[in-house]
Amino acid sequence: MLKKIYRGVRLLPKRGKEPYLSFYKILGFYPFNITLYEQALLHKSSSIKLKDGRWINNERLEFLGDAILDAIVADIVFKQFEYKKEGFLTNMRSKIVQRETLNRIAIEIGIDKLIKTSARNTTPNTHMYGNALEALIGAIYLDQGYRAAKKFVDESLIGKHLNIETVAEQEANYKSRLIEWSQKQKISVSFDLIDSFVDSNNTPIFKTAVKIVGEQAGLGTGYSKKESQQKAAKEAFNKLHRNAAFRNHIYNLHEQQQQLHNEKYTKVQTEDCVSEENPEPEG
Repeated sequence: MLKKIYRGVRLLPKRGKEPYLSFYKILGFYPFNITLYEQALLHKSSSIKLKDGRWINNERLEFLGDAILDAIVADIVFKQFEYKKEGFLTNMRSKIVQRETLNRIAIEIGIDKLIKTSARNTTPNTHMYGNALEALIGAIYLDQGYRAAKKFVDESLIGKHLNIETVAEQEANYKSRLIEWSQKQKISVSFDLIDSFVDSNNTPIFKTAVKIVGEQAGLGTGYSKKESQQKAAKEAFNKLHRNAAFRNHIYNLHEQQQQLHNEKYTKVQTEDCVSEENPEPEG
């Protein structure tokens, strides 16, 4: 407690000055170690080289913030939905921490105005701002601890920019729903990365195909493998539920596959029985 008061007193001359004021407007509190927060908004395209030869940007803080955010959101939905099962809670967490949501919130709280980048492509689809938001959460955790990070996520992000009940009513994670359907129907589903490249701004692009019983059912392109899988899964899931002809085609393919499997199994069993009844003569 005394340490916190001492830090607060030490910051008094700096409060109201940039960049402390800019961070205060976003965070609702003044940073202790402002260097962490500045690094959180340093995109890899503007990496800084230190005297010891190391390059720094916000990627390490993003890695930490991603893990902290997952834990915080899991904590929140666990307490918010007391009687819901594990599958529902997992889907809720996925929908809250998905890149599109984080990117939108990051822009709404003003991170796009503060991030340092030399990348030409600063469109929201790059998820640059959502990644910076995760890095900022990592910085809060290192600077002021888990409790402060949780308060920021719960009150400043979710409380002001998300309606938990609305999120709960949204369509669940398409990849999870497709896998759940495949397990229930005992039908094989695979996610295949069919292409990856960089665009004119050197931004990685991924393309994924969803195959059901070996039949291509959906294609998705995104700025991460996860995003491309979700888009491909959404296309496949909607196709299954809205296109009766395609759904019947998949069921027929599955039946044919099962029939071939059963015939092959029967043939192998028959050959084994014949082999046992007519063993080869000893030399």
